[in-house]
Amino acid sequence: MMRGTRRRTFLQAGSLVMLLGAQQIARGATIIAVRVWPAQDYSRITIESDTRLKSQQLLVGSPPRLAVDIEGVELNPALRELVGKIKPDDPYIAGLRVGQFASEVVRIVFDLKQAVQPQVFSLTPVAAYQHRLVLDLYPTQAADPMEALIAERLRDAPQAAPISPAPRAAKHDDPLGELMAQRGSNTPWTPVPPHVALAPVQPDTPPPAPAARSRSNIATPSRTDRLIIIALDPGHGGEDPGAIGPNGTREKDIVLQVAFRLRDRINAATVNGNPIRAFMTRDDDFFVPLNVRVQKARRVQADLFVSIHADAFTTPAARGASVFALSQRGASSSAARWLANKENESDKVGGVNLGGQDAHVQRALFDMSTTAQINDSLKLGAAMLGEIGSIGQLHKRDVEQAGFAVLKAPDIPSVLVETAFISNPEEEAKLRSAQYQENLANALMHGILRYFAQNPPLARSRQL
Repeated sequence: MMRGTRRRTFLQAGSLVMLLGAQQIARGATIIAVRVWPAQDYSRITIESDTRLKSQQLLVGSPPRLAVDIEGVELNPALRELVGKIKPDDPYIAGLRVGQFASEVVRIVFDLKQAVQPQVFSLTPVAAYQHRLVLDLYPTQAADPMEALIAERLRDAPQAAPISPAPRAAKHDDPLGELMAQRGSNTPWTPVPPHVALAPVQPDTPPPAPAARSRSNIATPSRTDRLIIIALDPGHGGEDPGAIGPNGTREKDIVLQVAFRLRDRINAATVNGNPIRAFMTRDDDFFVPLNVRVQKARRVQADLFVSIHADAFTTPAARGASVFALSQRGASSSAARWLANKENESDKVGGVNLGGQDAHVQRALFDMSTTAQINDSLKLGAAMLGEIGSIGQLHKRDVEQAGFAVLKAPDIPSVLVETAFISNPEEEAKLRSAQYQENLANALMHGILRYFAQNPPLARSRQL
């Protein structure tokens, strides 16, 4: 009884909104800005200040609410802006109240649309940001990305060539189970927080020896008899805008537009009569950590991984498109090394919660790359580079290599495409052009099909 009373008192105090004048300012930390990033994967609230903020939170159900106390501040106009930043279509937040709970303690109460698993953490200053207090709201049950792809396949089945089930010991009585079998996995989906490294999923039969997994060493049938999945990875997002052009064009926006155009082409294509589906590591303006991008692609057993970027260089004179693959022996050029180091800093800008996980565990996946994967990645990159060269200038005519963290899926051929230099005024204008984006999507699609023509997708399941 007493516990319930305390909770009601705690939350009722959150209704003290708008009781203080707008002229009142914080006597402790100064709130610089507040930002909200809603997405299906998770919703993020960022509170930026000139000093590190301390906070406490309480999660209450029925109806679900989250109360967050921020210490060392007083209600000011920047914090009041949070109320108007909640969008009606936010998957997790129905609304919020903000008020002065005690001296130098501001309370924010989030009214939630569903139960969530909150993560609250602080980020130190980096790039253009000062101290950030981050609240990430994750669903208690994450959506299964494979299920969504299968649903698309079921919806389009009358227009697509039939898929024969792969041989399996167990039989399924429903079409959903049959399609899961074709992807080589009977393992149920388990929600994984973005900062947790995935454990390998064991297949029904022992995996082949590593040397036998290279496409060049396998006599592959002409048909794959299963759904082919291409993981598209629009770089940056959310708190991380990526590179910004001289006229203010943000890399994260351009690459998402290109990825959408490429997705439409992939979903309309087939390889040897088998349908292809695109899986996007992000389909909205939110941040995805580098290792999570890799985990997502592996979770759906992607056949290829294509990361799309439009980066900047130290001089506006740099121009032309490039394609990169992973390197285990150092970068192929100093420019490639510089670019890889810059891209690998995205987690710091975007904001990753490292408090709950050992950094070595979180990035263990990045040490599993294989020679076979790199060889196949070079083939994919060469096919794409040849097509991109037909629509515009290339920065380098050969596939370059460097230690890009996002390319380190051990079992998926992976490339990073730099569509152009957004730091070059002419190329920035070109990247903003719908026609160039269309041409680029066509070139990337043709490159994918050229690669599959010489390297048919494996007809058997792979170990995750």
